[in-house]
Amino acid sequence: MSGTSLRDSRRIGFVSTRIGGTDGVTLEIRKWAEILEGMGHTCFYIAGQCDFAPERSMVIPEAHFKHPTIEWINRLCFGLTHRNPDVTAEIHEMRWFIKEKLHTAIKRFALDLLIAENCVTIPMNLPLGLAIVETVMESGIACIAHHHDFFWERERFLVNAVDDYLRAAFPPPLTQIQHVAINSQAAQEFSRRTGLHCRMIPNIMDFEHAPEPPDNYSREFRAALGLTAKDILVLQPTRIVQRKGIEHSLELVRRLEDPHVKLVITHTSGDEGERYSERVLMYAELMGVEVILAAPWIANERETTLDGKHRFTIADAYHQADFVTYASTYEGFGNAFLEAVYYRKPIMCNRYSIYRTDIEPCGFDTILMDGFLTDKVVDQVRLVLRDEDRRQRMVEHNYNVAKRFFSYHRAETELSAMLSTALPSDPLPSDPGST
Repeated sequence: MSGTSLRDSRRIGFVSTRIGGTDGVTLEIRKWAEILEGMGHTCFYIAGQCDFAPERSMVIPEAHFKHPTIEWINRLCFGLTHRNPDVTAEIHEMRWFIKEKLHTAIKRFALDLLIAENCVTIPMNLPLGLAIVETVMESGIACIAHHHDFFWERERFLVNAVDDYLRAAFPPPLTQIQHVAINSQAAQEFSRRTGLHCRMIPNIMDFEHAPEPPDNYSREFRAALGLTAKDILVLQPTRIVQRKGIEHSLELVRRLEDPHVKLVITHTSGDEGERYSERVLMYAELMGVEVILAAPWIANERETTLDGKHRFTIADAYHQADFVTYASTYEGFGNAFLEAVYYRKPIMCNRYSIYRTDIEPCGFDTILMDGFLTDKVVDQVRLVLRDEDRRQRMVEHNYNVAKRFFSYHRAETELSAMLSTALPSDPLPSDPGST
């Protein structure tokens, strides 16, 4: 990565509802921070929950979307068309409180720039989004809004009693903030709604540096899940939410008609409730498919529990997978798709809209379904599982394509341009001897 002179080194603060775990926003924060640090900048983190270095972090519990008051606000603002004045009063009280904390963080870390990660995009925490907008306007601090999921892309936010707040801060239509989305469709829709420019930076992986090969620790992952050497591990590396299309993965395993094929799902349902998770498990039982919920064995870092059991990273899961299913009906981009390519695993992918517009034209070699499984798709999966030469050609080709289009280098180029706009270089000191 390119270097940055000391004069141009900046102090950059990421702000989000949560910075921790393996959700897509946190993963992209880690990647952007790694790139920015490699450019010579220093990164700090402000969130309702934060797993990053404590000396560079400030936790504001009220910024988390699971804070009791925020959950109360959301219950009374979404799915309704009118709001109680008490809710309005609470939103503004929380906005004021969070804003004061943000001002404190800017001063404590001497920040030059804020990067608002999805918190002025999807209204999981209304007071936080409003507070960020007011903080930017009051302090004059440079700001980049990194948009992952707009509210109009999520059905649960479409009926609401806070259209005034959504228009003001989700996203904020301000020229004082630079905007960047993770896919071309979102960037275009943002510009259509606001009249402002929106840059597009897709999800990325460090394709310039291949992952470390699997070691003995990662090889324990299969045994920890109760799998044998004969079993075929089909990995569903997503949360259990409806748009992930897990029914298609279950159907695929059923139609492969091999008792050794096991579907392993890496994440829980997260913040979207348990109804779909219950439906997936019921459907698996009806289909006669063995599903292994691996979340209890997966952590942010490798660790040993108090009873002596190992926990693994998502990288360990990918290393031990034989095949990856990615049957999503909608994605903001496709982190799990890039991860599967990075760890050189064959993939079955649904042609969701962003895949068709932003990924498919790059020329990846994947097994594609178009909304539903066909015999041809199942036969292609069966062939890839059996034919090692075909599998190796596929994964090597995909890695090289991703290295060209979705590497750190691409993001660094875009970030450099945005930082140059947001933070012009300090003028060189004049020569006191000059006239």
